Amino acid sequence: MAGDSHDHGLSRRGFVAGMVGFLGGIISVLIGIPAIGYWLAPGLKSFRATRDEWVPLGLVEDLTPGEPKLFSFTRTKQVGWERTAQSYGIYVIKKSDGSLDVFSNICTHLSCRVSWKEDMGIFQCPCHDGRFAKDGSIISGPQPRPLDRFEYKIEDGTLMIHLTEA
Repeated sequence: MAGDSHDHGLSRRGFVAGMVGFLGGIISVLIGIPAIGYWLAPGLKSFRATRDEWVPLGLVEDLTPGEPKLFSFTRTKQVGWERTAQSYGIYVIKKSDGSLDVFSNICTHLSCRVSWKEDMGIFQCPCHDGRFAKDGSIISGPQPRPLDRFEYKIEDGTLMIHLTEA
């Protein structure tokens, strides 16, 4: 029986190679499906061009008439895979008649942050010495327009501003 062949159709090496290929395929699918979902998910979400919300700043009773108060908060925005945090600064001045001036602390020239100078009674931009009056109007400098104002409302004694982002 020297001429008999013991060929069963599958060698040990062929079996191991087949099992490695099979297990590799399963692992690839298990990793690949979530990875593809991660890449495609931001593009499949409904895209809103603007975010529109009312942001609470604080209690109106805590404002001192005639004295600018700076409120700060941060909002996180995600566009596609990019997540960015943006800081906001809002000056609020309570007038003697009870009405409010609510405007941004961002200079309208090059977006530097203005600060209140108590000794001079003005808002001053440190970048190009832009100066704004207490009501946000231009005194001097290169800025093209007054400080941007925010729409506001008061709910249960809490001052809220209308924030619209692109």
